[in-house]
Amino acid sequence: MSAVKHLEPPSSAAVCTLQGSLLTLAIQTLLFFTYLSLKSLHTSSLQPSTPTPTPTPHTVQVSQPQATTTSDEEGFDDAVYHSPKIFKLNYDEIKGYFFQNLRESKYVTDNPDQADLFVLPIFCHKMRAKGISYENMTIIVQNYVESLMSKYPYWNRTLGADHLFVTCHDVGVRATEGLPFLIKNSIHVVCSPSYDVGFIPHKDVSLPHVLQPFALPAGGNDVGNRTTLGFWAGHRNSKIRVILARVWENDTELDVSNNRINRATGHLVYQKRFYRTKFCICPGGSQVNCARIADSIHYGCIPVVL
Repeated sequence: MSAVKHLEPPSSAAVCTLQGSLLTLAIQTLLFFTYLSLKSLHTSSLQPSTPTPTPTPHTVQVSQPQATTTSDEEGFDDAVYHSPKIFKLNYDEIKGYFFQNLRESKYVTDNPDQADLFVLPIFCHKMRAKGISYENMTIIVQNYVESLMSKYPYWNRTLGADHLFVTCHDVGVRATEGLPFLIKNSIHVVCSPSYDVGFIPHKDVSLPHVLQPFALPAGGNDVGNRTTLGFWAGHRNSKIRVILARVWENDTELDVSNNRINRATGHLVYQKRFYRTKFCICPGGSQVNCARIADSIHYGCIPVVL
């Protein structure tokens, strides 16, 4: 919170007339009462209150836990929030790159009164690697969010409607699904083509996975050299996939397989099928780590999201 700068009264200059003395006295009195008013306003702002926001378009405030000294919060920051660089080698990396790109962008502000959104940096995969149960992860995340509620006024003024958090693996889904005040109120950025992971269409956002580096260069064949109308290969682990396989599995214009493509059949067979296809079918599944949409775009195949 910015402090109010003390206003020094103007230095007394030699005055030669009664009119000059009265003018100087009036200016000093005005400055003195202005100082008292500002001081009173500053003191009252230290009390719990709901500030009036002045949002700037396209501005995001990254809301982070502050350093703590109490014993019950020891190690709390390390359990919930850490560097996104840890995620560069696994399926959760898109979440890390989301935060990395956000921090490096021009859309981040340190002034909460200029923020349109507040980002909750919740990372659960590291806790799972430490052997923490899903029940305890839920408690840790709950304590973290509740600490933000008590320390800052920003959650309470909208009940979390202008806060968002990212989930790119089922670990985070299971850790947060037991927190209705978080799932129902906040914006859930979920890396999943499925609504089975707590995705609420009217407020949540889908963030498709990108697994890098790509196995083959971008683009590929022109549309005239793409001989397959549509392509999909995967497991029947959702209702839409069951219907997809049943209806189109024997269609001669489509390349639809009810199994993952075995790598033993040849090098990069799966990726090369994207090159030969005009439309790549991206059906919702039961997991949150599917990169088919990004693969389709990279290999020049039009994604068809089901």
